[in-house]
Amino acid sequence: MTEDHTGSDPHAGLEVLEGATVLVTGGAGLIGSRIVWRLRELGARPVALCTMDAYPPEIYRDLFGVDAGRVVAGDIRDAALVARLMREADYVVHAAALADVAACTRVPQDAIDHNVSGTQTVLSAAAASRRLRRLVFVSSASVYGNGNPDDWAGPEDEHRSTRELLASVYGAMPPRFGEERQLRPLSVYANTKAFGEVQTGLVLRPAGISYSVVRYFSVYGQPQVVKPGSHSWVVAWFAARAAAGLLLHLNGGGRQVRDFVHVDDIAEGTLRALTEPAADGRTVNIGTGRPTTIRTVADMVAGHFPGTRVVETPMPPGDPLGGCAGTTLMQQVLDWQPGIIIEDGIARYVRWLKETPAALPGWLHREAGQTA
Repeated sequence: MTEDHTGSDPHAGLEVLEGATVLVTGGAGLIGSRIVWRLRELGARPVALCTMDAYPPEIYRDLFGVDAGRVVAGDIRDAALVARLMREADYVVHAAALADVAACTRVPQDAIDHNVSGTQTVLSAAAASRRLRRLVFVSSASVYGNGNPDDWAGPEDEHRSTRELLASVYGAMPPRFGEERQLRPLSVYANTKAFGEVQTGLVLRPAGISYSVVRYFSVYGQPQVVKPGSHSWVVAWFAARAAAGLLLHLNGGGRQVRDFVHVDDIAEGTLRALTEPAADGRTVNIGTGRPTTIRTVADMVAGHFPGTRVVETPMPPGDPLGGCAGTTLMQQVLDWQPGIIIEDGIARYVRWLKETPAALPGWLHREAGQTA
């Protein structure tokens, strides 16, 4: 599933995971299940902890490929359960979260319960561990908000043509976010992730537990599926709506910029942060460094579904204009970079969607029928 992104052995640097017990919170979700799959490929013993209530059971089983019998069904807020699993773990990837920006905005208390209280439960158990080698806290590029960025690089920047195109669409040079940037969260979800980043260091550093923080940029790729009431996961949304013959909604006109990272690359980068010695105590972006507007994604998806139409809609609250990842530190610390470009990733997703009818939810079919 994960390709050789460096031109050398794709397992290089990850050999230490062979035979190791790795606790993955949120291990049955989209990202968690890809991390668990990769860990098994590497000969590790992943332990997936997940509530498995974010999707219907058939999504986990048929699309994510999750065997419910190999998942510990539980909640990260269950201190006794987390402590028991932590005692057996050599490594931890803390990916469990209420990750739907719209849901966090609608019910902030749910975001605090899951992403703040739940994270504290995991960190407290990790701090008490006598076995743990490292914990990776999964954060998000949403902590940057719209940032206060420096200008892009000069005329020799490899993205010059892209910059010029984006300047005409976006109205300004899109920002590149480096890890040293001041955090400026614009949503409840982003604010809970900013808390988790700081709290990870505050709790684990005094306990002498190694940790790293990864900031994911915009994750996409099969087997991602859409959920009603959400405006996240734009590639999946556009592809699903186009496949159903529906309009594509360009929130805010589609001028927002994102750095799209395939879920397979996300899983690989996370495990690099879990094992690379240089990642100890560091916060690292996981992104491609390539800016892409939402309108561009709509055009790419529409190219696979002739006749697709778009309509401009209002900007949702807490939706940043965004930017792309600064990747210098990622390449230095992880000795790695993503290998799947957005054009190929969208083509893969569309192909998977066309081959997987169950990935198109019934409620979307019904919406298509009502608008026919």
